[in-house]
Amino acid sequence: MGTTKAMVVHKHFRLDAVKLKRAQKLLDARTETETVERAIDLAILEHERNRIANQAHDRFVRSKVTVRDMYGVLE
Repeated sequence: MGTTKAMVVHKHFRLDAVKLKRAQKLLDARTETETVERAIDLAILEHERNRIANQAHDRFVRSKVTVRDMYGVLE
C-alpha cells in the first residue's frame, strides 16, 4: 500500500499504548506514525473491498439466475 505525498497535517491523538505497539508489531511498521498510516490504509482498502463485493452481490441478485444443487448435497 503506497502512501502519497499529498497533504500532511499534524494531528494529536490519545491512543492506547498497548494497542498501538501491538498494531505496530502486526503491521511491521518502524514508527508509530507509520503504524497509524498503515492502519488507515487497511481500513480504506477493506471499505473498498466491501463496496466491490456488495456491488457484485447486487448484480448477482438482480440477474435472477437460478442456482441448482447438481450434486444433491444440500437436500
